[in-house]
Amino acid sequence: MRLLFQRKVYLGGLLFFFVVFGFFIQYFIPEKEIVKKEKAEESKLFPNEWFFRQRAFPTGKIDRKAYRDAMMSVTRQKKYSDTSEWSFCGPDNIGGRITDIELTGHTIYVGAASGGIFKTTDLSNWEPIFDSVGMLSIGDLCIAPSDTTTIYAGTGEANGGAGSQAGGSVGVFKSTNSGKDWDYVGLENAGSIGKILVSPNNPDVCYVAAMGPIFENGGDRGIYKTVDGGDTWEHSLWVNDSTGFIDLAMHPTQPDTLYAAAWQRDQGLNYINFGGAASGIYRSYDGGQTWDKLEAGLPDTAGRIGIAVAPSSPNFLYAYVVDEETHFIKGIYRSSDYGDSWIAKSTAGIYDAPYNWFFGRIYVDPTDHNTVYIGALAMHKTTDGGSSWFNVFDGTHVDQHALAFDPTNSEKVYIGNDGGFYYSLNGGVDYQKADGLPITQFYTCEIDYVIPERIYGGTQDNSSMRTMTGGISDWEIISQGDGFYNLIDPTDNNYIYTEYQYGNLMRSTDGGENWDMAINGIEPGDRKNWNTPVVFNPSNPEELFYGAHRVYKSTDRAQNWTPISPDLTDGPGEGNMVFNTITSISVSPLNENIVLAGTDDGNISISENGGDSWNNISASLPRRWVTSVATSISDPEVIYATFSGYSFYDNAGHVYRSDDRGSTWINISNALPDVPINKIINIAENLLVVATDVGVYISRNNGDSWSILGEGLPVMFFTDLDYHQPTNKLVTATFGRGIYSIAPDTTPASSLGDELSNSRFEVYPNPTRGVINIDVSSMQAGDYLLDVYNTAGLLVKQDEKVFFTNSRQSIDLDVAGLSAGYYLIVLKHKNSGKKFSNTIIKY
Repeated sequence: MRLLFQRKVYLGGLLFFFVVFGFFIQYFIPEKEIVKKEKAEESKLFPNEWFFRQRAFPTGKIDRKAYRDAMMSVTRQKKYSDTSEWSFCGPDNIGGRITDIELTGHTIYVGAASGGIFKTTDLSNWEPIFDSVGMLSIGDLCIAPSDTTTIYAGTGEANGGAGSQAGGSVGVFKSTNSGKDWDYVGLENAGSIGKILVSPNNPDVCYVAAMGPIFENGGDRGIYKTVDGGDTWEHSLWVNDSTGFIDLAMHPTQPDTLYAAAWQRDQGLNYINFGGAASGIYRSYDGGQTWDKLEAGLPDTAGRIGIAVAPSSPNFLYAYVVDEETHFIKGIYRSSDYGDSWIAKSTAGIYDAPYNWFFGRIYVDPTDHNTVYIGALAMHKTTDGGSSWFNVFDGTHVDQHALAFDPTNSEKVYIGNDGGFYYSLNGGVDYQKADGLPITQFYTCEIDYVIPERIYGGTQDNSSMRTMTGGISDWEIISQGDGFYNLIDPTDNNYIYTEYQYGNLMRSTDGGENWDMAINGIEPGDRKNWNTPVVFNPSNPEELFYGAHRVYKSTDRAQNWTPISPDLTDGPGEGNMVFNTITSISVSPLNENIVLAGTDDGNISISENGGDSWNNISASLPRRWVTSVATSISDPEVIYATFSGYSFYDNAGHVYRSDDRGSTWINISNALPDVPINKIINIAENLLVVATDVGVYISRNNGDSWSILGEGLPVMFFTDLDYHQPTNKLVTATFGRGIYSIAPDTTPASSLGDELSNSRFEVYPNPTRGVINIDVSSMQAGDYLLDVYNTAGLLVKQDEKVFFTNSRQSIDLDVAGLSAGYYLIVLKHKNSGKKFSNTIIKY
């Protein structure tokens, strides 16, 4: 049965992660890439739910409404933020995961896994054009062939890999002016978007392949079609509640002939199923009204499938099929009769890997049906219709996700992978990397105390890296695998510590020129978090602390380690990832005997004698993933803790303070949005900064109130903070847009957060297409200023002459002229200054 879906707006956000168990690359890859990637790629066999589990623990659910409300809270607070500007620190020469590339004329559009959409005309200067939307995870883009100013963007990376916004799609957006402005056009429950196609004859006819949410069954999976530019959607094809669609292909001159690739993907915290009998290829001859499953010559069961039509000879089709059990390539298949029958072609020469569900795209040269590219661990090409394959773009970063041909010359090829954007003028024989894309996904950031221009960070897919000059274009990779904690000895910066996943710590004694493993004494069997905490003793950097499921201590700069605590968690966990681990450690700068440790299963413990004994102090705290613990820089009695997850309409917050070393706790979340808080630091007396899933916030009164810090940051995930007190330099790490810095005002200030805690009015109908009624019955009579703001914090509508008496029950506001999306309405009493507000959804 087909369903018609009207445009709505429903924001939700959750990220998720993947990790690997036991993979060793069996085929030749250039040596420099093994150095960068062999540790990162040794566990992509099973997706790691690290991001998801943080936010879903302990309920296993994400409150999508809370995320939507948090985005509007950022919009509201932007108006009250201080006017200081964040500065981009880089890198723009490293890159990050690209999910799609689209071209029209001399203009190139790039979609990033968690960095938004960028546009360029010269491969050097890249303009972010999607930041106002507030959801920067991109699944796919499509430019309308008959009107190249019309672009459709599907949110939510569909690959299911590290950092994918698992189910974090908010649907599909559309621009009619080449990306300058965007309108929301629906499919809010479709989950991550695998592919979008637009009819070559009509920009209003669009097809969307929806994968659905990753960590739950259901959702609006399937193929969708609109004939009115997204005003309404028809559910054209559905298989079952665990099978979505990852790819689409269209006959170049008969756009009613379509091919769709179904992918059965069922996944929870304790299991995965990346294929089955429901995976397959479907064909429609009537624009999606009816579909038939193609079977002749194709396997009965499959994992992910990529599908492509040869533009020059559309009777030829190619399919890239992944095995549902081993996740290696099951086969490359070719049809010469529009899909009626298929023949298995050779896979010899393809660098295979047991996580091909992470790639799975196939591309046919628009001028030669025998020339085909597939994106896998490396990029591969055939010129004989699949009889033999060879590597192209040899030596680029691994994990290939996107490819596009220049419309005037098919030898000019553009590709995107986990390391960024590359292009070739001769079909991949030679290539160049295009720098300038600030889309690196950071977990951590660290300032060199001795030379604060030097900034370090750990990243997804691109190891740990640094700039030695403070420049944005001279960052260099210094380690291997996925990068996490980096520590630079504040007394001698020749001693540097860097870490890749699961606590594999390395040490350099010569400023990063040479590295040795630094885990002697740490039991291999100990449970270690994907992002294992390692910290200095602030009073003596020769001492370090390391968190597994118990705390370790080194007194000789990490040459040897000794356990100093029992298991501080609730015991071994279950799932595809290591659980019940320590996630954060803090040592007091005022009393080195005070050590705090927080865990992923909601425990916080304290030692007040340097680790000789420990007490659990989390009895009155929320049972959520502890993201950070911190000690005060001015009072040894004061400690702080932050949590991931959502409140689910209870009163539990995300930031807590104790004034008595954990005997009692105070919820200081106050006006902060109800989203995960990822890091807290104390940078001056009573001055706190937190990094959240939607922004960076500051409190100047020890957490009694909060305001958004500075201007110039997109709404996205902020994962870490570091502060250099002598130069008043604060840096924050983003998961998808690099590292930023600011010089915060550290003087006491009046609470901006108080302005945010004023009353809210009721508004109806909401969502709305036109006129809304604002209930003013409980508000003070008089003159008001009415402001309407969009998600970027920009004023889009204002009325300076709003007046009502005590007998007035409601006022009307016409928002029909606004684009679809989220808006904040603020009424400010002109005499008292009191504000009333609420958010609306315009569709």
